[in-house]
Amino acid sequence: MAFDEKLANRIREALIGQKNVREVTMFQGMCFMVDDKMCICLRDDRLMCRVGPEKFDEAVERNGAEPMIHGNRLMKGFVFVEPEGYKAKKDFDYWIKACLAFNKIAIPTKRRRK
Repeated sequence: MAFDEKLANRIREALIGQKNVREVTMFQGMCFMVDDKMCICLRDDRLMCRVGPEKFDEAVERNGAEPMIHGNRLMKGFVFVEPEGYKAKKDFDYWIKACLAFNKIAIPTKRRRK
């Protein structure tokens, strides 16, 4: 599992004040769950932002952003963001706000039985 610890700390600070936040190892990185829903993840120095399908087109137009493709499937609603897309505080804040906004309306994934 590889991720930028400084970036993880930035996310932790941004999520202060949110209820029910936990960190989970996922996607070969670290995911931040808010209210038992995946909110924002990081792998190496790249963010994976869950912005939802309604914000997807706007999000991929931003500097440093690209759509998430899993296998051959476009994951509409998920965006990868390279460092140049979040280094500035205003850009980082945009991604945090977009993820938290979608998190409020996202439906939690049902847990699988073992």
